[in-house]
Amino acid sequence: MTRQVQGAGVAALLAGPTVIAFFEGGYFEKARLIGAIVAWSVVILAVVAVASPLPRSRGGLLALGGLAGLAAWTGLSVTWAPLRGPAFEDFQRLLFYVAVLIGAAALLRPRAAARAVDPALAGGALVVIIYGLSNRLLPGIVHLPHSLSAGGRLEQPLTYWNAMGLLAALGFVLCARIAGDPSRSDGWRIGASAGCVPLGVGVYVSFSRGAIVALALGLAVLILVMPTRTQLRALALVLAAAVPAVIVAAILPGVRALSGGLGAREAEGGAMLVVLLALCAGAAFGYLRFVRHSPAQALNLPRRAPIYVALAVVILGGAGLAAALHERNGASNPAFGATNRRLGSVESNRTAYWGVALKMFAHHPLKGRGSSGFQVDWLRERKIRDPAKDVHSLYLETAAELGIVGLLLLVALFVGVGASAVRAHRRLPELSAGWIAAACAWGVHAGLDWDWEMPAVSLIALVLAGALIAWGDEPRAAAMTATESRRQPEPVGTSA
Repeated sequence: MTRQVQGAGVAALLAGPTVIAFFEGGYFEKARLIGAIVAWSVVILAVVAVASPLPRSRGGLLALGGLAGLAAWTGLSVTWAPLRGPAFEDFQRLLFYVAVLIGAAALLRPRAAARAVDPALAGGALVVIIYGLSNRLLPGIVHLPHSLSAGGRLEQPLTYWNAMGLLAALGFVLCARIAGDPSRSDGWRIGASAGCVPLGVGVYVSFSRGAIVALALGLAVLILVMPTRTQLRALALVLAAAVPAVIVAAILPGVRALSGGLGAREAEGGAMLVVLLALCAGAAFGYLRFVRHSPAQALNLPRRAPIYVALAVVILGGAGLAAALHERNGASNPAFGATNRRLGSVESNRTAYWGVALKMFAHHPLKGRGSSGFQVDWLRERKIRDPAKDVHSLYLETAAELGIVGLLLLVALFVGVGASAVRAHRRLPELSAGWIAAACAWGVHAGLDWDWEMPAVSLIALVLAGALIAWGDEPRAAAMTATESRRQPEPVGTSA
């Protein structure tokens, strides 16, 4: 009975991001409340099924304490926030997130549950992206709503193109890891290799520059944490299959931007569908030919490779900010909508949002303006007509609205997850590599957009964080692994 209870909880956790994606990504209150009820029910199941649901490691406790403290501080900030209604909604969302992190850290300890994380989350992302692409591939059959603000960019079902781009990027990173994991069956690895083709198109047609950056970083981290020839070949294969699909999508305006008459769009959609199927088949063949029997030999990466990657991220981030400020001063304007010209510019209104957020932090450094307080200050301080409600950066928004206290609690969450990731990687790098890479991709994008307010993408990060906490809890996980190995050894290459 305990196994059935635990299995039900794991299924709810892993299916949750995909299900909530079809309810506007969980952005609105009703979907969030239902999700929170389910999540806290999972926590109750964890209490019933697991002898001690809380982790023992300091990293795990620090992460849980940081998120719980952030939720409590957000709830307290309702008392001084200028908009109490939106502030209370932020508090509700954080209670939802706390439950997901607790449930994932408690229920993803068994190896079978942990092994299901990558395919479940990647498969869910693939389902959502294919749904979003369906009206581009079959415009005469599938009709999805689209908003004027999207300008033809991929937005359904989350209703926000940048979030769709991030979801596709997370799915791509996880699929790339599955394709390069020799311990999984050929069926899973072939499916993951083929799945990267529509996911790559999803990243492109979202026209989210942040999603492209997050994808690039996630793949770089994947090679750093799993530096094997098999993983490198799998990564080369999925990129070789996805890039031609992106090129074809770029030259078909009906697919790229939903433009043109119905007849033209149907012809272009049919051509794109044939190309996708052909490239998916090519990815499957490429896996069997070049990746399947690739030697699991370690790459000789420089010892300072992680430092080089970190420096590259800092340099690119600084260059991007400098270019954005230069464009803001009048050099150019970003193109609107689903056009390739957007990808040649880094300008956006984010620099204006961030400037107001920094001013808020300077005026209220300790406790912040109060959750959702940016909405008020932006309307007063803005110099452009933009009805923004978020800072478009989790880190700057936390500093502006919750002050140093909130920022320290957020840091505690990230440090705790990071410490757990180090432990999990030391124990079983082949299990945790995809989790770490995808979590890093989300962390970068969260600094560029309002992912924290979009549960469909943030729940993925929280489930991954919970898995890292579960497997970074060394004493408990080591004992559990020994017990499982005595019960039934898992043959390499045949497991899911």
